[in-house]
Amino acid sequence: MYYSASVPARELYKTRAGTLARSIKKMLFAKLRCSLKKLAIFVRKAHRIPRLYSRGARCKIIYKTQVNNNRTVSDTKRSFYTIHTRPINSIYRRVVEELMVEMHLLSANADFQYDPIYALGVVTAFDRFMLGYAPEADRLSIFNALCKSLEDDPERYKQDAERLESMAGRLSGSELLSWLDRSTSFQDTGDLQASLGAIASNAQFKYSRLFAIGLFSLLEKADPEMVKDQETRNDAVAKISAALHLPEEKVSKDLDLYRSNLEKMAQARIVLQDVIQAERKKREKREAKVTVSPTVDSSDSNN
Repeated sequence: MYYSASVPARELYKTRAGTLARSIKKMLFAKLRCSLKKLAIFVRKAHRIPRLYSRGARCKIIYKTQVNNNRTVSDTKRSFYTIHTRPINSIYRRVVEELMVEMHLLSANADFQYDPIYALGVVTAFDRFMLGYAPEADRLSIFNALCKSLEDDPERYKQDAERLESMAGRLSGSELLSWLDRSTSFQDTGDLQASLGAIASNAQFKYSRLFAIGLFSLLEKADPEMVKDQETRNDAVAKISAALHLPEEKVSKDLDLYRSNLEKMAQARIVLQDVIQAERKKREKREAKVTVSPTVDSSDSNN
């Protein structure tokens, strides 16, 4: 950029500083958009029917969904924003809406049945991806609205998730695996094991990514080291998949994607904090300039 020699030095500095600030701001927003695009890849793969089924099979699924639930995704979204009326930060709004759509499509499927492990998956996914959301009261309101928009009870999700986490926290990794394959039982878990038996014996069981996240959360609670090591994690997934008759390859891929996108979301939060800090510094400098200017003007007038 060409500057005239007649431009005062202070004005030239202000111009260059402003250009630099705008460049930094653009760079930070570009990083944030990149992180959100990567996250969008994750959230859409979870429920995008066209990539999973042929056209004929897709039509059957859509018809089966429609005849079992007349509510559309738009109805669910409208209900959600009626219950939770405060705006949601853009980086988190995408997560909330994609989770809402996934839960809606599952609840509309004739083969889907609610179970405690699915509830744990929903609660865990929400808590992990909404980590750092402020204010905290809004985060609670968003979760309640998410469940209520699907005509469900948020307390049921929370209570079932807490009960499973509490149980897993008392067990070792091997004890949990024995409990999941129903070779070992523990006090006050008879109804939970009955649910596991129903899943294993149901040829039409509707597997979901959120169910896999619930299983992962149990393993993580019982033995954090087990899920950190790829070999032991894969062995555990294989045992659970065999015991519950789940598609092992799909469970592994869903969990790898889940863990990968937790990292992406963490990176997006860091970039968002950088943007917020840059904006805060810019605002503070602007306020400081407004405070200093009257003093400078009064000094010039006295001289």
